[in-house]
Amino acid sequence: MARGRFITLEGGEGGGKSTQLRRLARHLRGQGIDVVETREPGGAAGAEAIRPLLTQGDVARWDVLSETLLLAAARRNHVEQTIRPALDAGRWVISDRFIDSTRAYQGGARGLDPAVIATLEGWVLDGLMPDLTVILDLPPETGLVRAGRRIETAAPGAGEDRFERMGIDFHQALRQAFLAIAAAEPARCAVVDATADIDAVEIAIREVVAGRLAPGQDAGL
Repeated sequence: MARGRFITLEGGEGGGKSTQLRRLARHLRGQGIDVVETREPGGAAGAEAIRPLLTQGDVARWDVLSETLLLAAARRNHVEQTIRPALDAGRWVISDRFIDSTRAYQGGARGLDPAVIATLEGWVLDGLMPDLTVILDLPPETGLVRAGRRIETAAPGAGEDRFERMGIDFHQALRQAFLAIAAAEPARCAVVDATADIDAVEIAIREVVAGRLAPGQDAGL
């Protein structure tokens, strides 16, 4: 059995990753593809327990290394319990965030040494990388307004706004970090303009997936 495909959606706050993940999964299922929808931090029982430690609370509750180690623990659980078994079974996996978020948030925007991130990647991923990463790009000012609307409509106590509260300089650096990742790895990454309306973004993502990961081809993992 051919291994499945692994797609990640990345970008700053308010880019619409969760919405576009659901739409892409629905589209692929319409083509007869078995799809697993997942997210980070989270996607497995242990990782979901770690998620609120990272997404809630005071902005300064963790120094950047502690934050990255928590993310690494959550990601390892996610990879071993959810992603790798699904791919081995021939299923496609779409994740709302993965390793590029660590590279951008903790590396590019918070200044952690890339060598530390690379070392953790080697231990945690054991060679696993996405086949395709779609980066939803928009100005941080626009994204933060959108994210603020989402937070306002969230269930009471959800409070997953720790990163949103990190200030405009952080979010500007974050955007540049994601664009730098895309420029450095064009074979894996594609940038989609997330300022377009929701249907146009969906169509753009479908075109990227169709062009790069035609169903039926060997996954090459």
